[in-house]
Amino acid sequence: MPYGPSPETSTASVPAAGPRIVSPARRPRSAPGRPPDRPARVARALRHASPALLAYAAVRLFGALVFALWARGERRDVWHLLAESWDCDWYLKIADQGYAHTLGTQVDANNLAFFPLHSLLIRAGSLVVPEPRGAVGLAVSVGCSFLAAWGIFAVGERLYGRRTGVLLAALWGSLPVALVQWMGYTESLFTALAAWSLYAVLTGRWIWAGALAALAGLTRPTGVALAAAVSLTALLALVRRRGLLRRGEAPRALLGALLAPLGWLSYVGWVGLRLGRWDGYFAVQELWHNEWDGGVGTWRTVRDLLSAQRPQLFLIMVTATLLASAVLYVLSVGDRQPLPLLVFTGLLLLIVLGSKGVYFPRARFLLPGFPLLLPLAVALARARTQVAVTVLTAAALTSAAFGGHMLLAWMGPP
Repeated sequence: MPYGPSPETSTASVPAAGPRIVSPARRPRSAPGRPPDRPARVARALRHASPALLAYAAVRLFGALVFALWARGERRDVWHLLAESWDCDWYLKIADQGYAHTLGTQVDANNLAFFPLHSLLIRAGSLVVPEPRGAVGLAVSVGCSFLAAWGIFAVGERLYGRRTGVLLAALWGSLPVALVQWMGYTESLFTALAAWSLYAVLTGRWIWAGALAALAGLTRPTGVALAAAVSLTALLALVRRRGLLRRGEAPRALLGALLAPLGWLSYVGWVGLRLGRWDGYFAVQELWHNEWDGGVGTWRTVRDLLSAQRPQLFLIMVTATLLASAVLYVLSVGDRQPLPLLVFTGLLLLIVLGSKGVYFPRARFLLPGFPLLLPLAVALARARTQVAVTVLTAAALTSAAFGGHMLLAWMGPP
């Protein structure tokens, strides 16, 4: 069910409430009989998105510079922290040695909890760039962060206009834990796949949406949220819009709906076969204390933090992020965002808040939920330029401060 016209159309209706579907400018048609000049189209789209990419680069370079100077002052190894520490090392070892063959009993030690796409990219890239260790993983993350910012801009522009798209990308790069976007983690890869999959849904490109959602399902456990968003939207389009059958879109929508969950299901099924039990993946998650309890564990942790005399600063930031995300989701529902965005962010929040697993990475887990930032981006787009610049500057400074604190003061994984 496309939201608004496809990029080739020139006009769009404006609903009485909710997001305003904004179509990209009309692109020149190729000469009859000639194939479309795809490189030229990509170049034009990249130039069109350049303000968003430059804004994203500015806030992230500032954060990286602050972190590097801070780490140097404390005589810490910047490369190790960004490319080899914590989960980075897990993905590097999977790329080098593969996955475990047994479940075992050791807590927080079974690498089958980590989905495979990032490690597969590291293994492929290491054939070309074997040294230094972690270089490929870091390059994948940084490169995908710009693809993610581009996709985020595309979604924001599609719904509310170019200014909102630029601000949305800049806000995503200014989140408190945005330094993770330039670490050897999976958040940038997953966000890039999620952003472009959602954009494909909004523009009626069902097969692309399903294929990208399938790849996201091979990247992180929360890929199931994106798969549900794509499949549900496609199936509803088939049910509600019979005209799709006449236009020949029904087969593509059905194929997209079927493709979307295949990545997540394939890995979960493979883990079950590898361990010889149908619930193998969920047994691995139990060893990592990642069980869904409906939010009871999260509530108890928040209650204990609020009642503590000296709660740790990083955990306060995580708690504030969770509360702000819940409020932003309510605002997103009130703004009547398109269904795929609401389903994706709603399920993402449900998974993150409903788990009784470790608490400290929850802010990082919500990094791919960029549609939650749309109410802020829209408000800033309507404000005066001075106000928008002031808010973004404050956000960039806060992000830089928390990024340094996360890796240099907080004695644990991000």
